[in-house]
Amino acid sequence: MTRRLKSKYKINRSLGENLWGRPKSPINRRDYRPGQHGQARRRRLSDFGVQLQAKQKLKGYYGDITEKQFRNLYAEASRCRGDTSENLIGLLERRLAAVVYRMKFVPTVFSARQIVSHGHVLVNGKRVTVASYQVRAGDIVEIRDVMKTNDLVLAAADSPERDVPDYMQVDHTAMKGTFIRVPAFSDVPYPVQMEPNLVIEYYSR
Repeated sequence: MTRRLKSKYKINRSLGENLWGRPKSPINRRDYRPGQHGQARRRRLSDFGVQLQAKQKLKGYYGDITEKQFRNLYAEASRCRGDTSENLIGLLERRLAAVVYRMKFVPTVFSARQIVSHGHVLVNGKRVTVASYQVRAGDIVEIRDVMKTNDLVLAAADSPERDVPDYMQVDHTAMKGTFIRVPAFSDVPYPVQMEPNLVIEYYSR
């Protein structure tokens, strides 16, 4: 199992987009790919290349998700009734790490996974340490008291970089929020264009 331990924002330059919409993204300074041949002219992608890039972009956005985990999410989405691409987005947004990030309890998706795995997040009053835990509609997510005055958490709550989406209700004074409903793809505030339909095409080859 691989985790992205260093150069977490290098994926921005590799994909050519500011994936998380952050002002400190290196692509804001160097809008070419990393590496020796990074400034070479980009080749036109094949249909497979377009699908692969869409998959890498969506997978990379949610942080430290392994290929196996992402493929399993696709398999689960394809088993559910309805549109598979909508199901996939719903499953990704229900991940506890994603919910903690959306509620602005942390500044990045990577710190979301860390704060969950360190046991600082409660779901319905019980400690959950699994970042991939699937939150359900009506679940209450809360930061433990020991972390409510943490500088990182307070800074994230006050950050103007992004807003809490309307499928959640959050009280940043109490550091507690409610996951109201599973969002549709159009509800999710991605800072860049995502194409989950191409991800489905990639895995259904």
